[in-house]
Amino acid sequence: MTVVEQEQPRAMSSTAPQAGPPAGSVVRPAPHRWVWYAFGGRLPERHRGWVLHDTTVRTWWLRHVLRMLVQLAVPVALIMLFLPAPWGLRAACAGAGLILGLFYSMAYMPESTENRVVKAGYPAGTATAQRERAALARDQRDIERRRAAAARRAARYRGRTGR
Repeated sequence: MTVVEQEQPRAMSSTAPQAGPPAGSVVRPAPHRWVWYAFGGRLPERHRGWVLHDTTVRTWWLRHVLRMLVQLAVPVALIMLFLPAPWGLRAACAGAGLILGLFYSMAYMPESTENRVVKAGYPAGTATAQRERAALARDQRDIERRRAAAARRAARYRGRTGR
């Protein structure tokens, strides 16, 4: 019997129905749900792990900016379509609103992402703590990489000088 054949009977004999993916799994939302999420909506429970992933990966700040651009697209489009002014003035107003909106969005970025994580059911501070742990792990890997490089350079130097 192969490993796959051994695993299948156990999974089928389970009497407890599986309600969905495990709590820690990352299930990406459909595009329409992502737009709802970008506008501040709450995602279903199965996307809980993805929300934490979205707010804690290395590019979390870039993802935040993308969500804010999606939010700001609506007022910018309304200004460009309905403001009774020349196109240059419409573009200037829309651009100024975009810059101002992004400025405030960036100013409250950590709070906004924490709010998304709390909506997903995690305790407040979870995203910040996870980002800090990941940054510490990256720093440790970088330190180890630099030490190994320094040791290799020292060995090459000792090999050339004969010391």
